[in-house]
Amino acid sequence: MTRAVVIGATGQIGRVAVGALARDGWEVTAVSRGGGRDPRWPDGVQAVRADREDDAALSAVVGDGCDVLVDMVAFGAGHARQLTGLAGRVGSAVVISSVSVYEDDRGRGFDTQSEPGGFPEYPVPMTEDQRTVRPGDASYSTRKAELERELLAAGDRLPTTLLRAGAIHGAYCQGPRELYMVKRNLDGRRRRVLAYGGESRFHPASVHTIAELIRLAAARPGARVLNAVDPDAPTVATIAAEIDAVMGVKTEDVLVDGPPPAPGVGETPWSVPMPVVCDMSAAQRELGYRPVVRYADTLPETVAWIEEQLAGRDWREAYPKMVQAYGDLFDYAAEDAWLAERDGRGDD
Repeated sequence: MTRAVVIGATGQIGRVAVGALARDGWEVTAVSRGGGRDPRWPDGVQAVRADREDDAALSAVVGDGCDVLVDMVAFGAGHARQLTGLAGRVGSAVVISSVSVYEDDRGRGFDTQSEPGGFPEYPVPMTEDQRTVRPGDASYSTRKAELERELLAAGDRLPTTLLRAGAIHGAYCQGPRELYMVKRNLDGRRRRVLAYGGESRFHPASVHTIAELIRLAAARPGARVLNAVDPDAPTVATIAAEIDAVMGVKTEDVLVDGPPPAPGVGETPWSVPMPVVCDMSAAQRELGYRPVVRYADTLPETVAWIEEQLAGRDWREAYPKMVQAYGDLFDYAAEDAWLAERDGRGDD
């Protein structure tokens, strides 16, 4: 039996990854700030309370050493150096990064998307060879790039697999994009405005997909970066229809060519003018990865979790990170006014 230490074990990815590693024969130490455990974990999993910002506490958790350290929450150069400082006691690492590190050949990335003409035009599908943003501390994307640079530079001392995750989905997510469709259905909204003709594609990544990649990378150490996304990249219109099917409702899509027609109208958490779709060939080649779930397979679990969190609560209370990221996702008054004007014009 070999030992794995998982940082961020009770987060959305960690809960599934800990179980996957334990069932694969690893002796798992599950580290979180609360020290809790998931009821689905095998009995042998050891849950430990520690704050990863405390170098001494993390060092104590690693103890005499572990074969693999899995980090769900590493961010920036400081965390990278914290991990590489453990190199003598850690065999290898698996660390979660993000597709937001990518930029297109004109230097446009997620940080420029709010600027006119600033949304990146990525190749479809996008491989790990695509250029990335300049590392630094200016934004989430640049700090993830900084994390990658530091860890890859120390690959001879601490072989690290960096997993560039797409739009993460699953239970326990603090910012579920699916909230947009689920709450609308619960509120009885039977017309749905979708910008960009409902064709936006922002590649999803199930917690089960990422956990499988973690499991495989733990057994095959290396210094590398790999995309971490589901086998399919459905359009926002397809996602909406699949959520409708799970919830047993029928909704009319009102498709708008181009960007959202008015503030608060037609913009979803997946709405992008150009597709963001990643290639998984490298993971297949390097890890022997094969898809374990498709997007639609996991929707019942995701929808049930969101409904449970919304029961008797305002959505802002249940999901404050969604408010920070998107503002008012449910401006029904603005949507109704735009639809009324549109219907009055007789638009198709």
